Amino acid sequence: MKITVMQEQLQKGLGHVARAVATKTSLPVLGNILLATDQGQLKLAATNLEIGITCWVDCAIDEEGAVTVPARLLADFVANLPNESVKLELDRRTLALNVRAARSKATVRGIDAEDFPAIPTVEGKPTALVAPDVLREAIGQVVFAAATDESRPVLAGVHLRFEGDKLTLSAADGFRMAVRHAELVGPATEDVAIIVPARALGELSRAISDATDPVEIVVTRGRNQLLCRTGNIEFLSRLIDGSFPDWRQIIPSGYNTRAVLGREQLLSAAKLASYFARDNNDVVKLSLKPGDGEYAPGSLTISANAAEVGDNTSDIDAAVEGPEAQIAFNVRYLNDVLGALRTPQVALEMQNSASAGVIRPAGNNDSTHVIMPMHLASY
Repeated sequence: MKITVMQEQLQKGLGHVARAVATKTSLPVLGNILLATDQGQLKLAATNLEIGITCWVDCAIDEEGAVTVPARLLADFVANLPNESVKLELDRRTLALNVRAARSKATVRGIDAEDFPAIPTVEGKPTALVAPDVLREAIGQVVFAAATDESRPVLAGVHLRFEGDKLTLSAADGFRMAVRHAELVGPATEDVAIIVPARALGELSRAISDATDPVEIVVTRGRNQLLCRTGNIEFLSRLIDGSFPDWRQIIPSGYNTRAVLGREQLLSAAKLASYFARDNNDVVKLSLKPGDGEYAPGSLTISANAAEVGDNTSDIDAAVEGPEAQIAFNVRYLNDVLGALRTPQVALEMQNSASAGVIRPAGNNDSTHVIMPMHLASY
């Protein structure tokens, strides 16, 4: 292999695929990045056997070839080269990759490309197409609600349902649930439901951070892999086998008290309360009070109390419908929701202090977040 590639493009490509490199593995090749000539371009690929990322970079090819080299070493070296052409030349006998740019050069010892796991590519008609900004936002509004431990693998994933021209994402960890509806670019070729590891979806969101073309999504015939492609990047993830809880049975069907208020004001007040709540199991109390008159604004009071430290209270104007009510939440869950939403106002709905609370964007039914209450006695 003998090629010439611009440093900026090579660095960007390495940055994309490096996120899939295995950090702890007994297989040395999984700590490497594959470099291979492919149809007039330089193909970069990495996998940890859970996800795989492939990126194609424009280059001038003098000689075809392929090799895998240590990911961190190559990425760090290339990142500090000047922004000009970089020459890569492989010694086939020793599998040493010579890297040269300006007055700097290096020799990086590699592993045979034949030892690198094959990563499937997107072929044929995709299952669905979705705009990259829509997919990024949808992932960001649900992924944090997935479980972080692997004791129940299904809850460590995000459920994706493709149905007609709709995509519904849902995640739950037993204490909270997030549901987000999104529009597809066109109708899906088939109605299908899958569970994708939450960490993999997070990496997919980062991989398409600069994407402008629609994301092609393919669910493999065996329902065991998800393939995505946009522009010069392809992403692969394994799927989780199992039955995901039906979110429609978890979201409360109605409410007794509802408050509409500014999202940023509530988020700011919740962050202030969190400094005191962290010494009391992260519990904060939300008190909803309607206005005294027909046109008087109501209020939401958020408070935290830690016997050994002190207490904090913040009042926020709110349009409150229904009787006075109180509910206690884990403030970390509340901050996660408010930080993920983007609307100026949010609606908080509740039936009573012992039932789950629901947070939605005001005037928008695309997103629903359910948080299980904590005992007010613990406050």
